[in-house]
Order: sequence, then C-alpha cells, then structure tokens
Amino acid sequence: MLGPLLAFASAAFFGLNNATVRRGVMKATVLQGLAITVPLGVPIFAVFAAVMGGYAALADWPLSAWGWMVAAGVVHFVIGRYGNYRATQALGATLSTPVQQLSILVALVLGFVFLGETINSVNLVGVALVMFGPLVLMRRRRQTRKAGSAKGFEPDYLAGTIWGAVCAFGYGTSPLFIALGLGEAGTLADSAAGVLVSYVAATLVVMVLVWRAGGLAYLRSGEGGASVWFLLSAVFVALSQLFRYLALAVAPIVVVVPIQRLSVVFRLIFNALINREHEVFDRWVVASILVAVLGAVALVAETAPLLALLGVPEALVPRLAAPVF
Repeated sequence: MLGPLLAFASAAFFGLNNATVRRGVMKATVLQGLAITVPLGVPIFAVFAAVMGGYAALADWPLSAWGWMVAAGVVHFVIGRYGNYRATQALGATLSTPVQQLSILVALVLGFVFLGETINSVNLVGVALVMFGPLVLMRRRRQTRKAGSAKGFEPDYLAGTIWGAVCAFGYGTSPLFIALGLGEAGTLADSAAGVLVSYVAATLVVMVLVWRAGGLAYLRSGEGGASVWFLLSAVFVALSQLFRYLALAVAPIVVVVPIQRLSVVFRLIFNALINREHEVFDRWVVASILVAVLGAVALVAETAPLLALLGVPEALVPRLAAPVF
C-alpha cells in the first residue's frame, strides 16, 4: 500500500508544480523561471543523493555514464523544461497538456530504435489515444480562442504547438540518455546520482544563458511575484521526484508508473483551483486530457498485468501482449 501512496503523492506534487509554473510565466520570462527552478534542484538533490548513496555510486561510474547524464540534464531540464514553460505561456497549462503528452511517443520510438524495446497491440492503442488529444484541440481552435478571450487570455496555437513539440522532444529523449547512462546494472543509488549530475550540468548551461541575457540585471527585471511561484515550483517538482524514487524503492514499476500518469489529472485539478481565471476549461479539453492519460497508461504500463487488471480473458493476453514491431 505504501508504494501506490508514494506514487500518488508524486503525481499530485507534479500537477501542483505545473499550476505554479503557469502563474510564474504570466509575470516573467521563461529563462527567468529556469534561472530559479533549475539551480534550486542542485542542493535539493545533493541531499537526496547523500541519503540514497549516490556519492558512493559515482565513484564506480565510467566516463560514458557521466556523459549520458550530462546530456540528459541539458536535454530534459534546459530544452524540455524551456519548451514546457513556453508552451504553458502560449496555451495555458491545460491546453498545452495533450501536446506535451507526445513526449511519451518520442520515448517509445527511441526505445524501439536504440534499446531494442518492442511495441505490441496495446501500445498501438495507446499511440492512437495520445494522438487524439492534440487533434481535438487543433480542430477546436476557434472555440478555445473565444473561451480564452473571454478571460483576457488569447491562446497562441502556433507558438504553443511548436514549443510543445520541443518539450516533447526534450522530455521524450532524456529517458533514453538516462537508460544508456545507467546501463542494465543501474541501481537507485545510481539514479539519485544521475539526477544530481543532470541538474548540475543543466544549471551550468542556464547560468551561461542568463549571463548572455544580461546577468543579475536581467533577473531583476521580472516581476517580484513571479519568483515566488517559481520557487514553489522548484520545491514541488523536487518533492515529486523524491516520492517517485521512494515509490520505486518499495513497489514495482508496473504499479508506480501508471499511477504517476495521474499527474495530468492533478494538473487539471490544481489549475482549476489556482488558475481558473487564466485557463480554458470545457468538456472537450478535459476529455482530451483524460483520453491522453489512458493512452499514456497503455504505453508505459506492463501489458500483461494491465490486461489482467482490466479483466481481459487470459487466452487473449498473450496475443495482445505479443510484439507487433
């Protein structure tokens, strides 16, 4: 019972993180947000690595592992997070959700090409469900623009789609780099060390970008209220990662990963509570997000246990779980 509760807490904090980011990007630039949320991850995960034995694990790493974790940090915490913030800024947190869910498809394709992972019939259903959300939102651009204008918010579909794709690329590529860095013998201690190395690498890149943008003067140019929201975001995403690792330590992946996909539902809930006047909510938006959640579960959960949970006859499970590609 502890594992699912920890995974549930991880999903909730990740959804809360998204709601606070939405408020932050309304008052400051995306780079100003990165300058707060990325460096704060270093001290938080330095402690986390110490508790999990990450520093001892680092001593045994080959040079290639360091390289892959550095690459994962830059791709995920700089490129992916920048795309996430820009998409959220352009479309709002709810409208950008289905587009950002495409990161799962990116990870699936990369795993198939580079890691020899397979794709079965249930995964293909998941692909269709994940694609459903963005298609619905694109077809309903006029209605959502009208709903946004009524709240003083004009969704920018072109920018939001482009940056959502950048986010999907960053978030979808980093799992491949992490898997290559950890190798088949990777432990939780290696994972904790990997997160710290990734955050340090991303922080160095963000510091260079801020310096080129004007340094401290650039950071001070944002509205004061935005920094509070970004600080909250950094804390919430760190708690989300903490509970995720703890859940993986006491429960199997097949239990943790599908529960974590509920972060999208919490994203809806917390944005409705915190950002209702700055977001577009209607039944189609909500439905497309929930469908994307189902698609994500079909993609990331282990197929056989998932089918058993759904009550699929045992005779059909091997056929549905068999690789198609």
